[in-house]
Amino acid sequence: MNIPEGTKPAIWGAIGGAIVAIVIGFSWGGWVTGGKASQMQTSSAESAIVQAFTPLCVVKAEQEPEQIALLKEESSYQRDEFVIEAGWVNNVSEKYRSEVADACGDSIVEGME
Repeated sequence: MNIPEGTKPAIWGAIGGAIVAIVIGFSWGGWVTGGKASQMQTSSAESAIVQAFTPLCVVKAEQEPEQIALLKEESSYQRDEFVIEAGWVNNVSEKYRSEVADACGDSIVEGME
């Protein structure tokens, strides 16, 4: 099959343009692969769960002011364990309990300062 001379540059231009569009799209255009989109969705869902349950934990903590004073004395690394042991996050799934406890402990101590 004979291809006219003027067609070859157009084909190569289209191929080059497609490659440039892909590079720009993934670099600056915000395009992501399916795996990355799934990872972003999971992360967003976990963040929403932590944000939803943290205020409930704080309310439970406010019902025990003597425990709050003890929480403030704990190091920032031990706050989540303290919150879990106090039972303020018992209503949270085991999968998210540590993250919610950490956010709750930080919120309580920051609110006291």
